[in-house]
Amino acid sequence: MSFNQKGKEERTYDAIVIGSGISGGYAAMELCKKGYKTLVLERGRMVKHGDYPTANDDPWDLETQNMVSAEELAQHYFKQNRLHWWVRQDHLHWINKDDEYPYDEVNRFDWIRGHHVGGRSIMWGKHCYRWSDIDFEANAKEGVAVDWPIRYKDIEPWYNYVETFVGVSGQKEGLKQVPDGVFLPPFKLNCVEQHMREAVAKIYPQRVVTPGRVANLTTYDPKVHLGKRGQCQTRDRCVRGCPYGAYFSSLSATLPVAEETGNLWMRADSIVHEIVYDKKSGKATGVRVKDAVTGEEFEYFSRIVFCNASTIGTTAILLNSRSETFPDGLGNGSGELGHNMMDHHYGMGASGTMEGFEDTYYQGRKPLGFYIPRFRNIGGDTDRKDYTRGFGYQGGARRGHNIPAGAVGADLKKSIFSPGSYNISMTCFGELLPYHENKMFLNFDKKDKHGMPMITFDAKLRENERILRMDGVTCAEEMLEAAGCKNITSYNEATAPGACIHEMGTARMGNDPKTSVLNKWNQIHDVPNVFVTDGACMTSSGTQNPSITYMALTSRAVDYMHKQVNAGVL
Repeated sequence: MSFNQKGKEERTYDAIVIGSGISGGYAAMELCKKGYKTLVLERGRMVKHGDYPTANDDPWDLETQNMVSAEELAQHYFKQNRLHWWVRQDHLHWINKDDEYPYDEVNRFDWIRGHHVGGRSIMWGKHCYRWSDIDFEANAKEGVAVDWPIRYKDIEPWYNYVETFVGVSGQKEGLKQVPDGVFLPPFKLNCVEQHMREAVAKIYPQRVVTPGRVANLTTYDPKVHLGKRGQCQTRDRCVRGCPYGAYFSSLSATLPVAEETGNLWMRADSIVHEIVYDKKSGKATGVRVKDAVTGEEFEYFSRIVFCNASTIGTTAILLNSRSETFPDGLGNGSGELGHNMMDHHYGMGASGTMEGFEDTYYQGRKPLGFYIPRFRNIGGDTDRKDYTRGFGYQGGARRGHNIPAGAVGADLKKSIFSPGSYNISMTCFGELLPYHENKMFLNFDKKDKHGMPMITFDAKLRENERILRMDGVTCAEEMLEAAGCKNITSYNEATAPGACIHEMGTARMGNDPKTSVLNKWNQIHDVPNVFVTDGACMTSSGTQNPSITYMALTSRAVDYMHKQVNAGVL
């Protein structure tokens, strides 16, 4: 294979970061702040803060009422449209086309992704919940998979560190299963959500309805919230990209800070095919890249490599990085690379109408409602015998419209301008266990248009998840009944892994190189200058949204790496 032959010195950096999303942007910022000349490689197109074409569109500006035509869905989004809520006109520019980025499935996998600078940090739900030792100790206590090599005390200071910069709004509750953090003022519960909190607490004191903890700036401190950020305007258009920089993203926060150091080099449209391994030194020397537009191939060199291409992207690169030493993928001496695929499973929940609050309303469109942390299998009388782990809920209460069937003209206008009753809805997010059999792998006999082996998925929910789901739906119904809701309906539509967009676990951390890919510092056991700090590193999935944990692990890993470099070890 031939590569671009411009001077090696021009293509050599202190560090290379693969991917520019949540964890990649954070790795780049931390590396640049510490003085490392850092190259960020992003396989997608260049996007800069402010490149948000629909951010200021009103509903009437969106053709076909924000829907995508059936013809376009069938041609370009036939897999992602299996999630009927996802593919919409207002954020279609962030979504990959399934026909242009194909993948194969032994069992269904809903892979939601977008290739552009900033990655899914533009698209994420922004919920930020700490893990606790209930999560970090679960595998060891239950004899599931392998033990986490860290505990809460190891990551707690890094949660403090990243939450301060990110800006997480929330309310302290003193719960052991989801520790309190460094919070900005919360988006307060509206009157019906507050009623639900109080009513549920009376009957089910273990079930706490709290304002969601979210990476939107309820207050803005320019000395702390660096980059291109401002206070949340409560427009609830976050998925389109925020021109105010009010929610945390790579584009508004980490990458601008990295750029200001003068140590950042960004290369978009750069598909990393493999990490190059040198047998003599036992380290990686750099990466091989294909330009997505020109097809030209390059090799870039560095002392350190951070893998942040997302759980699936990172693992695909590692599996494709084959050598005499690692014939099954870089650092895959354990054989675990690609296995233990996890996600949160949902598609289950309940809703109901709430009467008696017709004289109340609320101001703005806050970016989220309430969160109900896990209350099953956390000790004592919360423990179940029929399944392990647990679930949490995200939901909210809003006033809708009572539009009579067949209303037209003046009657339709009157009903639209007259608020209807409140509705409470809640979605259950369940933990998926780290089964070795749940995996992704590469088909080297089938290549995509860029010459990469075809990514193939073989993962599914199993019996523990099935039982957990039934309890999750029942508990949702119970809480709505406790709140006094009417017309309660529930659903339990078993989703495939990937649908929650929290995929993780395919290059897990562990104490033993024989059973894990990474050590407690997110270092590949057998390749010490390569770090993995995106979702691939996770050893179990918890019930909490994982992004704030990725950022904390990334900051911790960069700090450790920097100390190792200064000590002459790396």
